Amino acid sequence: MPEEVARVNGMEIAYERMGDPSNPPLLLVMGLGMQLIHWDLELCEMLVGRGFHVIRFDNRDVGHSTKIAAPVPDVRRAMLGLHVDAPYLLGDMADDAVGLLDHLGIQAAHVVGASMGGMIGQTMAIKHPERVLSLTSIMSTTGQRSVGRPKLRVWSVLVRRAPRQKQGFIDHFVRVFKMIGSRGFAFDEARIRELAAATYERDHDAAGTGRQLAAILASGDRTAQLHSVRVPTTVIHGRDDPLVPFRGGRATAEAIPDARLIAIPGMGHDLPREVWPQVVEAVAETAARATPAGVA
Repeated sequence: MPEEVARVNGMEIAYERMGDPSNPPLLLVMGLGMQLIHWDLELCEMLVGRGFHVIRFDNRDVGHSTKIAAPVPDVRRAMLGLHVDAPYLLGDMADDAVGLLDHLGIQAAHVVGASMGGMIGQTMAIKHPERVLSLTSIMSTTGQRSVGRPKLRVWSVLVRRAPRQKQGFIDHFVRVFKMIGSRGFAFDEARIRELAAATYERDHDAAGTGRQLAAILASGDRTAQLHSVRVPTTVIHGRDDPLVPFRGGRATAEAIPDARLIAIPGMGHDLPREVWPQVVEAVAETAARATPAGVA
């Protein structure tokens, strides 16, 4: 499973592929400041086992993909609803994902997005409907401020820059996941620390996360545009998500015609191992609504 690079929209996008390329393509889009490794390898293998050709990648400004040469906007202004000049928007990130499909010679893919990745997936379905076979939007929202605002105690997590020293970075990473994670499931600190170390080794420049956050805040409300989405869609959201409240997932499902909503008790803003079978089943079921029976 070697890491590869696609030259897309004037930048480099790092990606990995798993499974038989002749199988239906499944594009995994990760969230704010997260890298392709945050799609757990075992989870990816479960999806491969359901007959998908799985593609995971680093969004622009994280991991091994191109970092944008621009200052970090004052996201506090955007959080207050004021205008902010973001160097790019979610639409540009959706174009990156479509460009990756172009690079791979893939006409259309099933798309699964987590958090900001769900927003990117939604934007793909809005801007490039012919490139999205089905959509699974996980712990995401519509961009409407009244339904997607996190709890006040979590705001500081979004604006606080992680330490540049490795151990401090790891400790910060663990604190964040303890705050936003799934309180209804056991917290696997050893696994999170291992993931934090791997994250640091690949990329620990937090400026990209600030620019991505500005892109989210500056991209506005997608609710009206989501009414035009016609691909099979499932929305998965934790009942106990402190970062993107459950009402954000419910609003997403209500905005997309015929979307199905799966509410998971005890799940926060992460994907604990215990929910993987349910997520994989939902992805496969959603894809099956767009493909001949038995393909996925």
